[in-house]
Amino acid sequence: MDSLFFIASKTVGMAARVETWMLLLLAAAVLAGAWGRARLARRLTALAFLSVLALTAFPLATPLLASLERQYPPAPALPAQVDGIIVLGGAEDVGPFARWGVTGLNGGGERLTAGVELARRFPQAKLIFTGGSASLIYSDAHTAPAQMTRALWLSLGVPDTQILLEDRSRNTAENAIFTRDLVQPKDGEVWILVTSAWHMPRSMETFQRNGWTGLVAWPVDFRSGGQMFRLEWRLDDHLQDADVALKEYLGLLAYRIAGK
Repeated sequence: MDSLFFIASKTVGMAARVETWMLLLLAAAVLAGAWGRARLARRLTALAFLSVLALTAFPLATPLLASLERQYPPAPALPAQVDGIIVLGGAEDVGPFARWGVTGLNGGGERLTAGVELARRFPQAKLIFTGGSASLIYSDAHTAPAQMTRALWLSLGVPDTQILLEDRSRNTAENAIFTRDLVQPKDGEVWILVTSAWHMPRSMETFQRNGWTGLVAWPVDFRSGGQMFRLEWRLDDHLQDADVALKEYLGLLAYRIAGK
């Protein structure tokens, strides 16, 4: 059942992207023109053009991301005793690591660097990375994110004895389950959960649903800011934020329906 949920989440996730719907609009316009529906073709083409123009000019995903990121404040007060720091995967760019042996980070790289900062602040706490490969195709690469993260953390001075790796999980639900099985958290312990701010609501809900207590949310990688109608000619950034927001809201809905 978990494998079916994983496959469904990845296949639906590939379809639930803003650019997918833009391409579908253009495809529908082409088909309408081929079928002699000139007026419909013009309308669909105009709708696709206006959608691209609006997304290029304005950060339309800002309010969607902000509603997620406001739920947990950055850098909350922490107790003197922390038992562990859990860093969710998703910030690793394993391509350079596989090809050249050098570590690489994507836009969510603050997850991994924040983990190091917290590990230095709480040297008695375990620093845990949780995440395998989320690829439907390259299942043999499931250990690459954890291996790269370990290499990065060691290079930044984290002692090997402080690091724990969980490299089997493919999604947030498995992050929670496999990490719980790995460390066996006890009542009264304090665990810091590190992930992107827009991903934190789903992460906290999922971890708590799977038996975690004593969690402190430590959100990083904040992406919302400024005004939705602030003119910025950046289709790449705006499209990426829109995809992140759409994926996360669909993920929240799917996890709640599935009881994850």
